[in-house]
Amino acid sequence: MRKLIVAVFFVLASGVSLGQAEVLKPAYDFSLPREVRIQLAESAAPPEISGKATVYLLERSGYVKIREGTNGFSCFVDRQTPLNLEPTCFDAEGAATTLQSRIYVEEQRAKGKSEEQIASEVEERYRNGTFRAPRKPGIVYMMSEQGYLFNDSAHKLVLIPPHLMFYAPYATAKDIGSPPASVNMPRVIRDGRPDAYIVVFPRQSDGAHH
Repeated sequence: MRKLIVAVFFVLASGVSLGQAEVLKPAYDFSLPREVRIQLAESAAPPEISGKATVYLLERSGYVKIREGTNGFSCFVDRQTPLNLEPTCFDAEGAATTLQSRIYVEEQRAKGKSEEQIASEVEERYRNGTFRAPRKPGIVYMMSEQGYLFNDSAHKLVLIPPHLMFYAPYATAKDIGSPPASVNMPRVIRDGRPDAYIVVFPRQSDGAHH
C-alpha cells in the first residue's frame, strides 16, 4: 500500500509543480481510493502515534470521523487553502480546540462559501468563544513527505518539508526573536492569531536541506 501511495503522489507532484501558464489543481484528490487518503492522513505522525489516533477522512462534504483513537491524537488532512494538502496530527489539546475550526472550515467550503466569508466567520467564532485557542503547550505532527502548500508569489504548489509545530496562541515572530528565514530556524505561522504556531524543522541527519 505504501508503494501505491508513493506512486500516486509522484504523479500528483508532477502536476502541481507547473508554472503560471497552467491552471493549478487542488493537491488533495477526492477521487483517490479511500484507503490511500486514510494513509495520507496517518502519514503525518510516526505509526506509533498515528496508528492509535482518531482519524478524520476529508470528503467533499467535509470531514468524516472514520476511527476513534485511544491516545488523544487526531490525524487528518488540513488545507489552509483549497489548493493545499497538509497531513496533520493534533495532540489532545489541539483536537479539542483548533481542530474544531478546521472541521468548520471544510463544512463551509462544501456549502460553497467564499474563503473570505469563511475566514470572517472563523474570526467571529473565536471572538465569541465558539472556538478556543489551545490552553496549554502541545505538539502538532506534520512529518509527512506528501504535503503541499500554495506559494502565492511563485503561483505554484510546493512540497512541505517534514516538521513539528507547537501551539503559540497570538504569538508573533518578534516573540521568538525574529529569527532569519533560513534552513532549520524556527518560525511563527498564522502570526498574531489564536491558532498561531511555532514551527520547527528537524535537522536532517544526512546533511540534506529542504
